[in-house]
Amino acid sequence: MLPASSSMHSSQPEPSNVQQDLDIRPLGRSDRANTTSSRRLRSERHSEVDLRSRMPPRPAPVDENTSLLDPADSRTHSYASVAESHGSAIPTPRPKPLSHHSYTGSVRLPQRHSRSGSFGQRLTAALGTAKSFPQQSLNLDDSSSSIHPASRVWYDQFTSTDWVQDSISDAYRVKALRSQKGLRGKLSNLLDAGQGWILVAIIGCIAATIAYFVDITETVVFDLKEGYCTTGWFFSRRKCCIGRHDCDSWSSWSRFIGPSKVDSVWIDFAAYVISVVALASLSSFLTLTSRTVVPSTVQLATLDENLAAGNGRKESVNGDTMLQNGMGSPEGALQEVDALPTVYYSAAGSGVAEVKVILSGFVLHGYLGVKTLVVKTLALIISVASGLSLGKEGPFVHIATCVGNIACRLFAKYNRNDGKRREVLSASAASGVAVAFGAPIGGVLFSLEEVSYYFPPKTLFRTFFCCIVAALSLKFLNPYGTNKIVLFEVRYVTDWRFFEMIAFIMLGVMGGALGALFIKASRFWARSFRRIPWIKRGPMFEVFLVALATGLSSFWNRYTRLPVAELLFELASPCEADGPQAGLCPPVENTPEVIRYLAVALVVKSILTIITFGIKVPAGIYVPSMVVGGLLGRMVGHSVQYMVALYPHAAIFGGCLGVSADRCITPGVYAMVAAGATMCGVTRLSVTLAVILFELTGSLDHVLPFSLAILVSKWTADAIEPLSIYDLLTDMNHYPFLDNKVRPVFTSELADITPRVHHQRIIDISSSALVPAKSLRRKVQALHLAGELDGGLPIVRHGVLVGLIPGPDLEFGLDKLQNEDESFCLMTRVNYPRVARGTAHEGDEEVDVDVDVDMDVDTADFGSYIDPSPVALDIRSSMDLVYECFVKLGLRYVCVLRDGQFAGLVHKKQFVKYVKELEVTHR
Repeated sequence: MLPASSSMHSSQPEPSNVQQDLDIRPLGRSDRANTTSSRRLRSERHSEVDLRSRMPPRPAPVDENTSLLDPADSRTHSYASVAESHGSAIPTPRPKPLSHHSYTGSVRLPQRHSRSGSFGQRLTAALGTAKSFPQQSLNLDDSSSSIHPASRVWYDQFTSTDWVQDSISDAYRVKALRSQKGLRGKLSNLLDAGQGWILVAIIGCIAATIAYFVDITETVVFDLKEGYCTTGWFFSRRKCCIGRHDCDSWSSWSRFIGPSKVDSVWIDFAAYVISVVALASLSSFLTLTSRTVVPSTVQLATLDENLAAGNGRKESVNGDTMLQNGMGSPEGALQEVDALPTVYYSAAGSGVAEVKVILSGFVLHGYLGVKTLVVKTLALIISVASGLSLGKEGPFVHIATCVGNIACRLFAKYNRNDGKRREVLSASAASGVAVAFGAPIGGVLFSLEEVSYYFPPKTLFRTFFCCIVAALSLKFLNPYGTNKIVLFEVRYVTDWRFFEMIAFIMLGVMGGALGALFIKASRFWARSFRRIPWIKRGPMFEVFLVALATGLSSFWNRYTRLPVAELLFELASPCEADGPQAGLCPPVENTPEVIRYLAVALVVKSILTIITFGIKVPAGIYVPSMVVGGLLGRMVGHSVQYMVALYPHAAIFGGCLGVSADRCITPGVYAMVAAGATMCGVTRLSVTLAVILFELTGSLDHVLPFSLAILVSKWTADAIEPLSIYDLLTDMNHYPFLDNKVRPVFTSELADITPRVHHQRIIDISSSALVPAKSLRRKVQALHLAGELDGGLPIVRHGVLVGLIPGPDLEFGLDKLQNEDESFCLMTRVNYPRVARGTAHEGDEEVDVDVDVDMDVDTADFGSYIDPSPVALDIRSSMDLVYECFVKLGLRYVCVLRDGQFAGLVHKKQFVKYVKELEVTHR
């Protein structure tokens, strides 16, 4: 007996070849002239054998949405390549085409970067790869009835990276490359394999060049506050005096003005204060030019290191709540919340917290762009030169990451794939630490321990190579003329005594406590002073006040007036005849006076560091925290040295018998130990910091004291304040960062955080797979209203989840429609070349496609945007499983099922919010 479909077609005229090939296809305006006014298409169920016997053998297109184990034809391998039209023996699958932008009628921000053909793409095309990577274009002006099945909208502002999609796309790209044979194929594969190494080498060299420019420029500008070199105004004091602190060639401003009734000290003081305020204000002015405005529908708080200073708008009602309570349409709700936008400054602060969030998959367009790179580099030079209590080491991480992001545009495989791009950004961030501390190994560990979210072994080796290139380049440039990468690199020649272990442990406790108290003080300062209305409205006025306080209080103490890097070098240096710090190596009888002088500097520097961190200038916290710890450690070192000199025959000091106190005790070691302990208390770096201190000193003998103090410091700081300074910034700025290093303790199930299903948050195709475009637009607006620019809409048929369409992809398709008010969208996947007439496959099951088509309306096939197999979990799943899905798979959302029926969708941001609330309750 013939199937029903065969008997039906036997009584009709023989269809054309095109109709035989694709009996089910999207219907558009071009079909209206040759068809009746309407037609109902329904598939007939056949057995698999009968269906396969009636299907002509056809090549099946392969793309990133194709299952690797497609059961459509079990007689052939589902992973076999498809023959090319020109008869190539070894064909290649179609890769993912160019990504497109969609901003028309959107609340999203416009993109200002271009992703056109890059140098790597052109070079690969010249070698023959272009045949396997055709340039795809989407033009719905010509035909609005079909959309290219693999087109993808690029990641939008404040969305999360689709790690799974990027991984699949790269897998098909690699498969296409490896399918090429011959000399061109080998050259193409060789070029593809070498792109990563070439890219990280370029990044390392550029990062070192920028660090060299910053180092030599900020030194000259810094010294201009106190005077100038008569032999050349562009010389720093060190270069003008050939390594000495003072000489006849260096002229102070009081000397330049000449004899006056005013004491020369007051003239120098006035010049110093005016210079500090002017330079800090100029740096803030440059930083404010990196202002970025974010629509208020994006539910984030402050997006900078202002530490929850607020964005100046009232808390808006959640979009889902407004819709579910019947408070108007999505359009009206959008207008209601679109009041005051959120503002952030990409060049402000250190940028380490933001780099950490970006590497976790959070998208911040413009934060790593050319404008940010230029503005932050120039503003960093001026801010460090102003004498504020800040460092350049943290911003170096951000600057190097900007270099890496920009350099990715050289090669298409990194430019068009955010997952691959983040591997390069991990290496870039590590090179920033390598040039900041002269520690290439420490840079690799910093990327692994602090900022990177995904760090495979291949990335580890490339990161190490990038750091080595950066360090060698900076050493070749020799910014300080001492053949040292950084200024505060020191060497210790004497070993430590066993009784000093007590002092090192004590320094670990004090450094950890000091770092934790700094975090608490920074939070208090942000929630009190920075919430004053006139401070919130005028960030530049806050910089003016901080600079004025710095100038007035720093001038009178040499150790608060010195630049932080040079001060750390003096504190950590051992006492030598030609050493830089004659004042820190006093006779025994003058030791108490030096300790008091250092105590004053400690108090002043601590207060200035607290009020400076978070202002609108490029500002790092690494070296300032080390300076505060170094002052404390130097005081303890001099105290121990003084006790040994007073009681040389005490039993506890038996290791110093026959040796003078100044040769037995090295206060510089105490300063370096305390500097590392304090920095650990602030940042919670452990292994990275121990390696950095080792690379700075080059002393294997002191690795144990460094490591012990860091361990004790971390334990102490965690007991006092569980958050590091960058965790605090992430929490107070409400970044959707899911920490993959600290696993929370869950006591609930997925049902506890699953929102109830609302008709605006799903696409129901139970009655028809054709959905009005106006209805889809309202659903997209509902996603925006809920702050889920990267959300998705589940597709449900009779309560069963049959697919999911990402919100950005859906909006992209809607924006390209010619007549959205009259258009209908086909919301189901139909794999045309693999189906018989009237039959569509979804997954492993044949389904009926019930489509009523009115030939007078425009239709568009959105099936290419649909994910036919979204990740779904049962509503009774444990939260530990949900955590693993979000962390290990990098999912944006998880669909929830109850007994096989769709029960809701949990977004990553919603899960992160739940985790943060759980952490707060457990503190």
